[in-house]
Amino acid sequence: MAFNNDLSVILPRVLIVSRRSVRKNKFVDFVGEYHLDLIVSYGAVPVIVPRVNGVHMLLDSFEPIHGVLLCEGEDIDPSLYEAETSGLSPEELEEIRWLHASDTAIDIEKDSIELRLAKLCLERNIPYLGICRGSQVLNVACGGTLYQDIGKELSRKLPENQRVVHMDYDNYDGHRHFVEVMENTPLQCWFKDSLEEGKMEILVNSYHHQGVKRLAQRFVAMAFAPDGLIEGFYDPDAYNPEEGKFIMGLQFHPERMRRPDSDEFDYPGCPSAYQEFVKAVIAYQKKLNSSTSLAKPLKLSQEMEKKRKIIVRSFSLAKNLYTAGGGMHPSKESELQAGEEFLESIHSCACSQTQLLVCNKRIG
Repeated sequence: MAFNNDLSVILPRVLIVSRRSVRKNKFVDFVGEYHLDLIVSYGAVPVIVPRVNGVHMLLDSFEPIHGVLLCEGEDIDPSLYEAETSGLSPEELEEIRWLHASDTAIDIEKDSIELRLAKLCLERNIPYLGICRGSQVLNVACGGTLYQDIGKELSRKLPENQRVVHMDYDNYDGHRHFVEVMENTPLQCWFKDSLEEGKMEILVNSYHHQGVKRLAQRFVAMAFAPDGLIEGFYDPDAYNPEEGKFIMGLQFHPERMRRPDSDEFDYPGCPSAYQEFVKAVIAYQKKLNSSTSLAKPLKLSQEMEKKRKIIVRSFSLAKNLYTAGGGMHPSKESELQAGEEFLESIHSCACSQTQLLVCNKRIG
């Protein structure tokens, strides 16, 4: 095997699904660079999965998959999470579509791609980080539900002083609101130096009009907004970055929590989700490489199996001939020659396999 044909053994691969937009009357795919920068800076390779029709049937082509990061995009198809329980009237749904026109155009192909990836991660324990829509995809993939619109389904039922603005188009990047961080969670660990004594609050950004309604059973909430909306959750049974375990969703965007006109983060803990995620991705890759690099029994082709039978028969004949002290017929001599050639080919294959395993061991 050529070394440069197996570069995946060097750096782990993180799949990220692009978002589709219209530019100059044509569709273009994109992924925010903040995500890509952080993935690269911590030692992984982002592999962009284009949001193109039919890609959800081609995900095997992106193997090996060492991690999945799902981030931005439109609203998830409501039919995927029991939307009929929302109780919203047709007039309210139309108002939501008008207020949030950039997000309410359902993208069925993106839903298919991302839900398949999320379920793949859950089946194989592949590290998964969901940001904003990505957290919603994760919850839906595990049987949870979403608010179709936080304002209509949650905020209006609360007293004025408990309502939270989760989407401010006039102050898109600068808008922040408080969240309460839960104790003994990864979020508390990442932001512990920024939590004031006696308080478990941080300010986070907000770009969404939807969010988790019923959290899937396997998850534990890590943060709540004052209106009760879950702003972060994880699977405690699948969280150990050093062992390659990481399943998490964050409703806010820590990668975009930057000070005005600066790349400096609001808090030192902001990039920690990406750092720990990539740590898990690297550990997962090492586990995957170690399991696939174990020596496997040599499987013979039909031609090799034929030669194997010849050599077995030849050695048996030779033994009988030499024991009897007689000569060797030319046809039997040719069979022995074929057997010797077969032994040489087996030796060559074994050497090649050993060299490959040593190479994988060094690289991994």
